[in-house]
Amino acid sequence: MTVSFAQIKETIPNVFEDGCSTRVVLDHVMSKWGVLVLSSLSDGTRRWGELRREVDGISEKMLASTLRTLASDGLVHREAFPSVPPHVEYSLTPLGVDLMERMLPLVAWVADNSDRMLGRDGA
Repeated sequence: MTVSFAQIKETIPNVFEDGCSTRVVLDHVMSKWGVLVLSSLSDGTRRWGELRREVDGISEKMLASTLRTLASDGLVHREAFPSVPPHVEYSLTPLGVDLMERMLPLVAWVADNSDRMLGRDGA
Protein backbone atom coordinates (compact mmCIF):
# COMPACT_ATOMS: atom_id res chain seq x y z
CA MET A 1 0.00 0.00 0.00
CA THR A 2 1.70 3.15 -1.20
CA VAL A 3 0.10 6.41 -0.18
CA SER A 4 1.54 9.87 -0.61
CA PHE A 5 1.45 12.59 2.03
CA ALA A 6 -0.62 14.69 -0.38
CA GLN A 7 -3.20 11.89 -0.69
CA ILE A 8 -3.51 11.66 3.09
CA LYS A 9 -3.96 15.44 3.41
CA GLU A 10 -6.54 15.40 0.62
CA THR A 11 -8.55 12.59 2.24
CA ILE A 12 -8.57 13.86 5.85
CA PRO A 13 -9.33 17.57 6.36
CA ASN A 14 -6.83 19.51 8.52
CA VAL A 15 -4.70 16.42 9.13
CA PHE A 16 -1.21 17.15 10.52
CA GLU A 17 -2.02 20.84 10.98
CA ASP A 18 -1.11 22.64 14.19
CA GLY A 19 -3.44 21.50 16.96
CA CYS A 20 -4.48 18.32 15.14
CA SER A 21 -4.60 15.08 17.15
CA THR A 22 -2.29 13.48 14.57
CA ARG A 23 0.55 15.69 15.79
CA VAL A 24 0.02 14.54 19.38
CA VAL A 25 -0.05 10.87 18.38
CA LEU A 26 3.07 11.24 16.21
CA ASP A 27 4.85 12.88 19.13
CA HIS A 28 3.93 9.99 21.46
CA VAL A 29 4.65 7.17 19.02
CA MET A 30 7.75 8.55 17.31
CA SER A 31 9.50 9.91 20.38
CA LYS A 32 12.83 8.28 21.19
CA TRP A 33 11.47 6.44 24.20
CA GLY A 34 8.08 5.69 22.64
CA VAL A 35 9.67 3.88 19.69
CA LEU A 36 12.03 1.90 21.93
CA VAL A 37 9.37 0.87 24.46
CA LEU A 38 6.93 -0.15 21.71
CA SER A 39 9.69 -2.05 19.91
CA SER A 40 10.56 -3.95 23.08
CA LEU A 41 6.91 -4.83 23.68
CA SER A 42 6.57 -6.05 20.10
CA ASP A 43 8.53 -9.13 21.24
CA GLY A 44 5.93 -9.94 23.90
CA THR A 45 4.75 -9.12 27.40
CA ARG A 46 7.32 -7.50 29.67
CA ARG A 47 7.59 -6.66 33.35
CA TRP A 48 8.89 -3.27 34.48
CA GLY A 49 12.44 -4.49 35.14
CA GLU A 50 12.65 -6.24 31.78
CA LEU A 51 11.61 -3.05 29.96
CA ARG A 52 14.09 -1.02 31.99
CA ARG A 53 16.93 -3.37 30.94
CA GLU A 54 15.87 -3.62 27.28
CA VAL A 55 15.39 0.12 26.79
CA ASP A 56 18.96 1.06 27.60
CA GLY A 57 19.41 4.52 29.09
CA ILE A 58 15.80 5.24 30.05
CA SER A 59 15.22 6.58 33.56
CA GLU A 60 12.53 5.19 35.83
CA LYS A 61 10.63 8.48 35.60
CA MET A 62 10.74 8.50 31.79
CA LEU A 63 9.76 4.83 31.54
CA ALA A 64 6.77 5.45 33.81
CA SER A 65 5.75 8.53 31.83
CA THR A 66 6.15 6.79 28.47
CA LEU A 67 4.17 3.73 29.55
CA ARG A 68 1.41 5.93 31.00
CA THR A 69 1.18 7.92 27.75
CA LEU A 70 1.19 4.85 25.50
CA ALA A 71 -1.43 3.18 27.69
CA SER A 72 -3.69 6.25 27.57
CA ASP A 73 -3.26 6.26 23.77
CA GLY A 74 -4.56 2.69 23.69
CA LEU A 75 -1.30 1.15 22.46
CA VAL A 76 -0.09 -0.53 25.66
CA HIS A 77 -2.04 -2.68 28.13
CA ARG A 78 -1.03 -2.58 31.79
CA GLU A 79 -2.04 -5.49 33.96
CA ALA A 80 -1.46 -5.43 37.71
CA PHE A 81 -1.61 -8.69 39.64
CA PRO A 82 -2.61 -8.70 43.32
CA SER A 83 0.56 -10.02 44.89
CA VAL A 84 3.32 -9.03 47.24
CA PRO A 85 5.54 -7.61 45.92
CA PRO A 86 3.39 -5.95 43.24
CA HIS A 87 3.57 -7.66 39.85
CA VAL A 88 2.75 -5.58 36.76
CA GLU A 89 3.00 -6.65 33.14
CA TYR A 90 2.89 -4.56 29.99
CA SER A 91 1.90 -5.72 26.52
CA LEU A 92 0.75 -4.27 23.23
CA THR A 93 -2.96 -3.89 22.64
CA PRO A 94 -4.37 -4.97 19.25
CA LEU A 95 -3.95 -1.33 18.13
CA GLY A 96 -0.33 -1.41 19.33
CA VAL A 97 0.32 -4.66 17.44
CA ASP A 98 -1.16 -3.11 14.28
CA LEU A 99 1.09 -0.06 14.70
CA MET A 100 4.22 -2.13 15.26
CA GLU A 101 3.56 -4.28 12.19
CA ARG A 102 3.94 -1.04 10.25
CA MET A 103 6.69 0.56 12.36
CA LEU A 104 9.12 -2.36 12.73
CA PRO A 105 10.20 -2.16 9.07
CA LEU A 106 11.16 1.48 9.73
CA VAL A 107 13.04 0.47 12.90
CA ALA A 108 14.89 -2.22 10.89
CA TRP A 109 15.71 0.32 8.17
CA VAL A 110 17.18 2.69 10.79
CA ALA A 111 19.24 -0.14 12.27
CA ASP A 112 20.58 -1.06 8.82
CA ASN A 113 21.41 2.48 7.72
CA SER A 114 22.22 4.61 10.77
CA ASP A 115 26.00 4.09 10.70
CA ARG A 116 26.19 4.87 7.00
CA MET A 117 24.03 7.97 7.42
CA LEU A 118 26.23 9.25 10.23
CA GLY A 119 29.45 8.45 8.40
CA ARG A 120 30.46 5.67 10.79
CA ASP A 121 30.50 2.76 8.36
CA GLY A 122 34.23 2.90 7.77
CA ALA A 123 33.85 4.00 4.15
